[in-house]
Amino acid sequence: MDSLLPLNLATLIQTGGYLGIFLIVFADSGLLLGLVLPGDSLLFTAGLLASQGHLNLGILMIVAALGAIVGDSVGYAFGKRVGPKLVTREDSWFFTTHQLEHARQFYERHGGRTIVLARFVHFVRTLAPMIAGAAGMHYGTFLLYNIFGGLFWVISVSALGYWLGHTIPNIDHYILPILGVIGMLAFAPTIVHLSQNSLKNRNQREEREASNDVHLDV
Repeated sequence: MDSLLPLNLATLIQTGGYLGIFLIVFADSGLLLGLVLPGDSLLFTAGLLASQGHLNLGILMIVAALGAIVGDSVGYAFGKRVGPKLVTREDSWFFTTHQLEHARQFYERHGGRTIVLARFVHFVRTLAPMIAGAAGMHYGTFLLYNIFGGLFWVISVSALGYWLGHTIPNIDHYILPILGVIGMLAFAPTIVHLSQNSLKNRNQREEREASNDVHLDV
């Protein structure tokens, strides 16, 4: 199966073992490095390996869930400590003061749901806890949804891999298309959001240009 997986993901999991899984999931959840890590594919492939006796599914879920929960907590701490300091800079890459205030209001209303759903969206999974910390989301509330979201993400994705490994004969022949679908689903919300923002910005620019033309005609 190893030769059929992109970047030898199965080999990476078997070589790194449970510690490697913990570290990758941790980085995917709480460090900016997670923006390029295959968290969903890793969990699915680990579940698939568990179905073939290479890993223990229970231990896999516990280790990965710990990595996800601790990673999000580290991301929250980073955002809480560094985020407010960065907004004082005029060239801030993280947040402007206006954006931070908007984030505070958003997380007051939708913070819990955002932390849970972000687990299933690439990029957002890494950035959401940092933004929650910078926006001052109450840590007790954050931790509650962090634990629930981490457990739900890890169990659902790894269990899917485990179930398919037991259900579909010779699933190793279909692993590339399956991982491709998982990757597309993970990136789809980000692509849709960027497309919507691009369309919104274009419409606003056209409205401003039309308004300027009207003023010039007058």
